[in-house]
Amino acid sequence: MVHNVMPGTEEQLQKERTSGYIGFDPTADSLHIGNLVQIMTLVHFQRCGHKPVALVGGATGMVGDPSGKSAERNLLSEEVLRHNEACVRSQLEKFLDFSPGPQQAEMVNNYDWFKDFTFLDFIREVGKHITINYMMAKDSVQNRLESGLSFTEFTYQLVQGYDFYWLYKNKGCRLQMGGSDQWGNIVTGTELIRRKDGGEAFALTTPLIKKADGTKFGKTEQGNVWLDARRTSPYHFYQYWLNASDEDAANFIRIFTELPKEDIDALIASHLQAPHKRQLQQELARQITVRVHSQSDYETALSASQLLFGQSVTADLERLDEQTLLSVLDGVPMVTVSKDAIAGAATVTDLLSEVTQGKIFSGKGEARRMIQGGGVSVNKQRVEDPAQAPNYRLLHNRYLLVQKGKKNYYLIIAS
Repeated sequence: MVHNVMPGTEEQLQKERTSGYIGFDPTADSLHIGNLVQIMTLVHFQRCGHKPVALVGGATGMVGDPSGKSAERNLLSEEVLRHNEACVRSQLEKFLDFSPGPQQAEMVNNYDWFKDFTFLDFIREVGKHITINYMMAKDSVQNRLESGLSFTEFTYQLVQGYDFYWLYKNKGCRLQMGGSDQWGNIVTGTELIRRKDGGEAFALTTPLIKKADGTKFGKTEQGNVWLDARRTSPYHFYQYWLNASDEDAANFIRIFTELPKEDIDALIASHLQAPHKRQLQQELARQITVRVHSQSDYETALSASQLLFGQSVTADLERLDEQTLLSVLDGVPMVTVSKDAIAGAATVTDLLSEVTQGKIFSGKGEARRMIQGGGVSVNKQRVEDPAQAPNYRLLHNRYLLVQKGKKNYYLIIAS
């Protein structure tokens, strides 16, 4: 998990309990799995006896960090930022121990020390200590020069540098950690501490996570994989890890879980004996889903995963809450029909052909033949007779799940 370490960092961490911090962007009301590397860095940091500090950038979130970004961020109100800060804290509490003690995790917001810091005070107290030459040499600046870099973004490293200085002076922070793209900003902070206060501070970065196939980690066709269940359902969250390639799963389980090395090695060895069982992916998905959500959310996601591909029955279907049901069936063709039309269908054949406007079966003949061949089920209950009455209980008083053959599903929505 370590990419780069400033000389003297390891000696400092072995010498005494050290306060160290990582910054998080509060421009959304949830963190996403791209933040998990930094969260796990703080987890290990605290586990080893040190004090973790999570900084949410209420002030810097209004500015925009040029590191790896192509555009500036939008200005957010203090009310929105405070709400986002509270949401981020509740997510971090699932990983870090915030209970009183010498290793107590702490959360700070740089808006608190920047809101009354005037521009003139800033350039006098901070700007005069760092030269333009020093700032221009940073990769994060060089990479944006051709496309254009605003003064706001250019000064970002000074703002982040002052964060480190403030935390050094007020919270005793001696270490800043972050992704490898943050190295330039972090060492600006150590330099400011040295030049302004004659102090010594340290830096540690982690590698940026990449997937084996070259696609971006943490991204799907729907966008970010969020830690908030309202943004990414526990089912989709679980599926993201379950669908990892063997190579990625072997990497991810080392980074995103606290399993001992011996257990991971044994799991990988067992997986290699029977890759088709996907033991590695299943354990990875279980560990992270339970940690981010809960044991019950994991069990629901597991049941939901077996819904389309396993030997589930009507009772399994009825146990799923509506959000999970719709998450599982995301992408399944949907047919909206009035409740009166469903109630008026004389036979299941009529329901699956005429009432559903030919969207499941083109006509009664096709429906009848497939039912007689045992290839049709409604709500996971096989249809035995083409002439039987469609006396099915609507799921959540709204839905019927139709299976046609082994793999084709349709969702009837009763309006």
